[in-house]
Amino acid sequence: MQMHRLMGIAIAVAVLAVHTAEAASRIKDIVDIEGVRENQLIGYGLVVGLQGTGDGLNNAPFTRQSIQAMLERLGVNVRDANMRTANTAAVMVTAKLPAFATQGTHIDVSVSALGDAKSLQGGTLLVTPLLGADGEVYAIAQGSLAIGGFTVQGDAASITRGVPTSGRISNGAVIEREIEFKLAAMHSVRLSLRNPDFTTARRIALAVNDLIGSTVAEPTDPATVKLTLPKNFDGNIVDLLTDVEQLFVEPDLPAKVVIDESTGIIVMGQDVRVSTVAVAQGNLTVLVTEDPTVSQPAPFSDGQTVVVPRSQVQVQQDGQEKKLAVVKTGITLRELVDGLNALGLGPRDLISILQSIKTAGALQADIEVM
Repeated sequence: MQMHRLMGIAIAVAVLAVHTAEAASRIKDIVDIEGVRENQLIGYGLVVGLQGTGDGLNNAPFTRQSIQAMLERLGVNVRDANMRTANTAAVMVTAKLPAFATQGTHIDVSVSALGDAKSLQGGTLLVTPLLGADGEVYAIAQGSLAIGGFTVQGDAASITRGVPTSGRISNGAVIEREIEFKLAAMHSVRLSLRNPDFTTARRIALAVNDLIGSTVAEPTDPATVKLTLPKNFDGNIVDLLTDVEQLFVEPDLPAKVVIDESTGIIVMGQDVRVSTVAVAQGNLTVLVTEDPTVSQPAPFSDGQTVVVPRSQVQVQQDGQEKKLAVVKTGITLRELVDGLNALGLGPRDLISILQSIKTAGALQADIEVM
């Protein structure tokens, strides 16, 4: 009997732990670590081997100059030649240099047409240096492009699927220069919250301090938690971050209503609350229809054929059967959505109502219009 009771308690604790974990997030999923970041790379290059879908050299002088410079470096003099090729396109090449990437590592690159090329299908990117923000070369890109779209054109019609003027090269660049950053030698780092919040920062600090058993984490502002390596810790800062990032913390976010008026999208957080307020909605529609008729005179008379205007005016007021609805105080998000949906309103009307409730001071949330 005692064994069954212990098993029941263990199962209940396990279920509670599962529910708690489902409501929380790992620290590694809600923060960024100081110094652990990507760097943007960019370069200018040429794509060759196109099937007549490249840049028009008359409309893209930079392509002509690039072809001439490339051939001159290879020992071919085309300075005074009249080139009419359409199999080459000037492109911009972009990539992301991962944190702690080492020499010889391969990364993906994205290639986009710069001129008036119609498609990069079947093209090959020539050797292209990729530069960082400091102007130094960090990677070299080259390879065959993979295009997600296509263009088929006839004499009187054409079909385009996707974007044929951009593509990717998987593992198309080789890293040539590393960014020096010695994380293991640091004695303190800062955790940057992706969604700054005082409560979340304090919860992260408390969770870390409970794990270590001493005050090693301190929230310095809503977006930053400073993490210091304890003196008696058996390991470096990397070992400490490995233990810290697996901790579960429940993020706390402010009540906010996000509205995109261009698409009619409304997103509301779970902590949105409404005080007692009455809501009514109705639209007045005036429809004017013109239906002119032709009046013809009798045969062999001196009359003339004239057009007689005829107008019909209709007035319709939507929501005549709808009454004033009362939204009670302290309701949850689900009850608020159900109450607004019960009014039979569309997204545009809901946006106006939410803004009006906010103006009346009955909406305990911030409204952000995108």
